[in-house]
Amino acid sequence: MPLEVCKLSRSGRSRICKENNYAYPDKGYCAAQNTTYYGYKLHAVCSVKGVFQAIDLSPASVHDIHYLKDIKTQIKDCTLIGDKGYLSTKVQLNLFQSCNIKLSTPMRSNQLNYKKQPYIFRKSRKRIETLFSQLCDQFIIRRNYAKSFQGFKTRILSKITALTVVQYINKFVFDRNIKNIKISII
Repeated sequence: MPLEVCKLSRSGRSRICKENNYAYPDKGYCAAQNTTYYGYKLHAVCSVKGVFQAIDLSPASVHDIHYLKDIKTQIKDCTLIGDKGYLSTKVQLNLFQSCNIKLSTPMRSNQLNYKKQPYIFRKSRKRIETLFSQLCDQFIIRRNYAKSFQGFKTRILSKITALTVVQYINKFVFDRNIKNIKISII
């Protein structure tokens, strides 16, 4: 998910999140929204039930596939369902050989030997898209007025934590579906 720090027109003179060399925001392109933006990307892994297992921020210009190098140290022996940004047979083979992680991504319609992704994978993939939509709509994750990288990542983490706490309360306190985050907790 793209997280904008400031508008693209201000990116040249912006000082937001530039106190540390390792954390500089950058220009990137989001194919899903067909926009160029200045900021970071939020990478996330969630369970089939819809609970975040791992999250990471990267500058917007870093390709999605590089996140999979980090995930190898956190997860093993599972199936990951990614979007088309994670298409790479070389990386898929490496993940499987090193950590027994099977990466399933939908094929592009113009690829040779095109096969539609199985329904169960498409349905599971929709879960993380729903989580991202909930973060955008109910928790307004894209509206962030932090001036430092520390403040930026703290605000992002607090919004993800708030979503997870509401899921926990729904499941273990009220015995409700964890997807229903708009229901009153009181």
